Amino acid sequence: MPLYEFKCDDCGVFDQWRSIAECNDPASCPTCQGATRRLFSAPALLSGSLRLKKESPEPQLVQRSNDREPERPKAQTHNGGRPWMIGH
Repeated sequence: MPLYEFKCDDCGVFDQWRSIAECNDPASCPTCQGATRRLFSAPALLSGSLRLKKESPEPQLVQRSNDREPERPKAQTHNGGRPWMIGH
Protein backbone atom coordinates (compact mmCIF):
# COMPACT_ATOMS: atom_id res chain seq x y z
CA MET A 1 0.00 0.00 0.00
CA PRO A 2 1.52 3.36 -0.99
CA LEU A 3 2.25 6.20 1.42
CA TYR A 4 1.01 9.55 0.07
CA GLU A 5 1.91 13.07 1.26
CA PHE A 6 -0.76 15.69 1.88
CA LYS A 7 -0.46 19.33 2.92
CA CYS A 8 -2.76 21.25 5.22
CA ASP A 9 -2.45 25.04 4.92
CA ASP A 10 -2.66 25.43 8.72
CA CYS A 11 -0.86 22.34 10.09
CA GLY A 12 1.69 21.45 7.40
CA VAL A 13 2.63 18.21 5.65
CA PHE A 14 1.48 14.75 6.79
CA ASP A 15 1.65 11.23 5.36
CA GLN A 16 -1.26 8.83 4.93
CA TRP A 17 -1.38 5.17 3.84
CA ARG A 18 -3.96 4.68 1.09
CA SER A 19 -4.74 2.10 -1.54
CA ILE A 20 -3.98 3.03 -5.14
CA ALA A 21 -7.73 3.15 -5.86
CA GLU A 22 -8.11 5.89 -3.19
CA CYS A 23 -5.15 8.01 -4.34
CA ASN A 24 -7.32 10.84 -5.76
CA ASP A 25 -9.97 10.83 -3.01
CA PRO A 26 -9.98 13.96 -0.80
CA ALA A 27 -8.28 13.70 2.60
CA SER A 28 -8.81 15.67 5.78
CA CYS A 29 -6.07 16.83 8.14
CA PRO A 30 -5.68 14.49 11.15
CA THR A 31 -5.08 17.48 13.47
CA CYS A 32 -7.65 20.11 12.48
CA GLN A 33 -9.90 18.06 10.11
CA GLY A 34 -9.46 20.79 7.47
CA ALA A 35 -9.27 20.38 3.71
CA THR A 36 -5.91 19.30 2.28
CA ARG A 37 -4.28 18.80 -1.08
CA ARG A 38 -2.08 15.93 -2.15
CA LEU A 39 1.55 16.77 -2.89
CA PHE A 40 3.05 15.44 -6.10
CA SER A 41 5.63 12.86 -5.07
CA ALA A 42 6.47 9.31 -5.95
CA PRO A 43 4.49 6.85 -3.80
CA ALA A 44 6.52 5.12 -1.11
CA LEU A 45 5.80 1.41 -1.04
CA LEU A 46 6.35 -0.63 2.10
CA SER A 47 8.55 -3.62 1.44
CA GLY A 48 10.06 -6.21 3.74
CA SER A 49 13.54 -4.97 2.87
CA LEU A 50 12.78 -1.29 3.44
CA ARG A 51 12.58 0.53 6.74
CA LEU A 52 10.28 3.43 7.38
CA LYS A 53 11.98 6.77 7.09
CA LYS A 54 13.15 8.46 10.28
CA GLU A 55 12.57 12.17 10.79
CA SER A 56 16.18 12.94 11.75
CA PRO A 57 18.32 15.48 9.85
CA GLU A 58 21.54 14.18 11.45
CA PRO A 59 23.29 11.03 10.20
CA GLN A 60 23.50 8.10 12.57
CA LEU A 61 27.02 7.56 13.98
CA VAL A 62 28.21 3.95 13.88
CA GLN A 63 31.53 2.95 15.43
CA ARG A 64 33.44 -0.32 15.50
CA SER A 65 34.66 -1.39 18.90
CA ASN A 66 38.43 -1.84 19.15
CA ASP A 67 38.11 -4.56 21.81
CA ARG A 68 38.73 -7.45 19.44
CA GLU A 69 40.33 -8.16 16.11
CA PRO A 70 38.00 -8.50 13.12
CA GLU A 71 37.34 -12.08 12.03
CA ARG A 72 39.03 -13.27 8.87
CA PRO A 73 36.73 -14.56 6.14
CA LYS A 74 36.64 -18.36 5.85
CA ALA A 75 37.45 -19.87 2.47
CA GLN A 76 34.77 -22.15 1.05
CA THR A 77 35.76 -25.41 -0.57
CA HIS A 78 33.78 -28.00 -2.46
CA ASN A 79 34.09 -31.75 -2.50
CA GLY A 80 31.73 -32.70 -5.30
CA GLY A 81 31.81 -32.26 -9.04
CA ARG A 82 29.64 -29.10 -9.06
CA PRO A 83 31.83 -26.06 -8.25
CA TRP A 84 29.04 -23.63 -9.20
CA MET A 85 27.03 -24.90 -6.20
CA ILE A 86 29.56 -23.75 -3.58
CA GLY A 87 27.82 -22.84 -0.35
CA HIS A 88 24.37 -24.13 -1.33
